[in-house]
Amino acid sequence: MKLWSSENPKEDHSTTSLSLLDLPELTLESILDRLSPAGLCAMAGVCSELRDRCTSDHFWEKHMKKKWSKVIGAAADREWQWHIASKMRHKNLLDPNNQQSFLGSFTKICPFLSRFSFKLRTENGENQLRKSDLPVDSIMARYLSLETGEFWFPAQVYNRENGHAGFMLSCYDAKLSYDSKTDTFQARYSTHGRRTAEESISWDRLRVPPVETCSYDLHISDSLLDLKPGDHIEIQWRKTKEFPYGWWYGVVGHMESCDGNENHCRCLYTDTVMLEFKQYPSSSRWQKTAINRNDHREVGNEADGFYGGIRKLYKEEEISMWKRLWPNHVE
Repeated sequence: MKLWSSENPKEDHSTTSLSLLDLPELTLESILDRLSPAGLCAMAGVCSELRDRCTSDHFWEKHMKKKWSKVIGAAADREWQWHIASKMRHKNLLDPNNQQSFLGSFTKICPFLSRFSFKLRTENGENQLRKSDLPVDSIMARYLSLETGEFWFPAQVYNRENGHAGFMLSCYDAKLSYDSKTDTFQARYSTHGRRTAEESISWDRLRVPPVETCSYDLHISDSLLDLKPGDHIEIQWRKTKEFPYGWWYGVVGHMESCDGNENHCRCLYTDTVMLEFKQYPSSSRWQKTAINRNDHREVGNEADGFYGGIRKLYKEEEISMWKRLWPNHVE
């Protein structure tokens, strides 16, 4: 930045050079805090001091939270640690000769930056990128790995496989990778020893797994004694015992012996709980099933599938999400 110091610039052409780094600390911090991820990437290529500032977790934490918090949960956190450990073992993460290097990540997330030179001067006068340029376990490294699709993370997908009728109002575990060009995701599902894939998945079809239960394990239900007609639930279901569980939306219904009158309903005090899946037609064998609230385990058979653990839904946002996915026509 150059500032003319003379009151009459026509007569005096002396100049005073003012560096961005000469600004007061709080002013500089405020400027950097307002930069977008692309802006931070560009600023990090100016000099070593700005590089150190712009790659710090302080500036990247809010960008990470703003864009990724709705799909990144505890399982994805653990996966990232394994990802980092694997990269460190193979010594590839910040190899200057590797396309996934610090510079490579910059040009992927910010294509326009490839027009600029990222020559950083070191103590001996040579221009090079060092491994210390981007800390392996920094929030910036994680953000760039997500943004470029390098990091596949675990999450759950509603109505998998492009809304296949067989997965209506369900949510399944998947490994996901982001495509910044289309602002969508691709997924890999594990099903009975084979993998199926899906592309162009929008943000609103993803969620963080609400429980830590593995998709092959029975979820231990903690709300069976409280279930009453009208409650919204998710229940594990799988086609066979070799398949992983998916979570399926349903509601608690009345027993056949109950007329549904609130003043006379005793369904809360019965051992049996009737679950209804009204997304299926009344003729479907999957529209209703009964479970024992006092001793519920996996129940079912090879024809109807197997029902596992139950989650009672308390949050309106979860219930609203399932309602938004409700099919247009149910006979």
